Amino acid sequence: MVSRRFRITSVPRSVTVVPVAVLLVFALTACDGGVRGSAGASGVRDPYFPKSGNGGYDVTHYGLTLGYDPGARRLMGKAEVAARAEQDLSAFNLDLKGMDVSSVEVEGKAARFNRSGQELTVRPHDDLDKGARFTTVVRYSGAPETITDPDDSEEGWLRTADGALALGEPTGSMAWFPGNHHPSDKATYDITITVPEGLKAVSNGELRGEVTRRGRSEFDWHVGEPMASYVATVAVGKYETRRSKTADGLPVYVAVDPEQARASAEVLARIPDIVEWAELNFGPYPFSSTGAIVDREDDAGYALETQNRPVFPGAPGTDLLVHELVHQWYGNSVTPKSWRDMWLNEGFATYAEWLWQEDHGGDTAQDVFDALYEDDYFDSREDSDAVWAFPPAKPPSAAHISDSPVYERGAMVLHKIRETVGDDAFYDIVQGWAAAHRHGNADTDDFTAYVEGKAPDEDFSEIWEDWLYGEGKPGES
Repeated sequence: MVSRRFRITSVPRSVTVVPVAVLLVFALTACDGGVRGSAGASGVRDPYFPKSGNGGYDVTHYGLTLGYDPGARRLMGKAEVAARAEQDLSAFNLDLKGMDVSSVEVEGKAARFNRSGQELTVRPHDDLDKGARFTTVVRYSGAPETITDPDDSEEGWLRTADGALALGEPTGSMAWFPGNHHPSDKATYDITITVPEGLKAVSNGELRGEVTRRGRSEFDWHVGEPMASYVATVAVGKYETRRSKTADGLPVYVAVDPEQARASAEVLARIPDIVEWAELNFGPYPFSSTGAIVDREDDAGYALETQNRPVFPGAPGTDLLVHELVHQWYGNSVTPKSWRDMWLNEGFATYAEWLWQEDHGGDTAQDVFDALYEDDYFDSREDSDAVWAFPPAKPPSAAHISDSPVYERGAMVLHKIRETVGDDAFYDIVQGWAAAHRHGNADTDDFTAYVEGKAPDEDFSEIWEDWLYGEGKPGES
């Protein structure tokens, strides 16, 4: 499965013995007689996942052509990766864990490649100049892996009772397609999936076509807005699907496992109302469609904000549906620059739950904040103490980027800002933040600077020092 040797695809086999030195010169020399570029970095040095992503280029579009057979548990794939070189490149890497690569082409010419861990290193036939746009085509196949995260949750390619479910946060997408798998590199997508007749294949964006012939069904999906690879998904199964529209004409596409259809019908019918409420609070919806994918309860251990239509393990409650839909603004449209900034995703989505409750006859956000601070929110002491385990902007390791401080204490940071500036200015801030970084990336420093710029007469130093970066419960020595 993993080879440390270059596979030569452009040179036929020969019985002639060629000296190693000659082969080395050949491998390192471009067709014009010299190597001008250098290799792109194998990783963007994320503080928690340093090998994720790659340097030297920026992906603009993925064209994925996939075929999956659940019986054989085999995925066939062709990935067309369109990118722009950010330096002179003699080689570059793609993230791909597992799978067998049969060929790689760059700009229509066979390229040399080798495998080492999650790195697929590609050496183009010709060096790539800085600024050049180029397309890499990778053909691959195999049984995609399920990846165990540092926090022991599972992602990647999850086998289900009637198909499969691909979930990518934080690194799982490299299990089913090669790419620049870091949230800082977003791209548009075309995803075509062929499955046995009788199954459906659901992905992100808009369904452009569906056709069945010779016992196979093909589904063509298009994502026109930039998307981080960790929120890309493929769901294969015997789904019941339904299309509708919001009052403003936004397409709604839901896919539900038949076992969950009755239990989820009422809550999924609230999607248009939730989107309308979220637009009033956070600004225009950032994508061209919405919806949900509901699988069986044991198919995944968590919900995920996959772009356009989040995934749920069983029928979600209203609060969870609100949480994942608001991620479309915070996380999917405004995406963190690194995994250190997860609180900008989860703090916003958690606070949206509090605001929904406040606006719909439940506890106010202040009530929830007070209960958390007084350790009365959770039933167990362990869960209460976990809120204060570390500052939301400084998770201690990759195993903790989805822990309680990132969610609950992250939401408390937002409530402290609201207390400081008042409601009118607060909603100007959260809407302006979503607009200023729409379809882009941002980090915690960007956020604190934005807040200070929107309310220059206020002092936020205590919030940043005690609530965002401070150790322990603020106000306790």
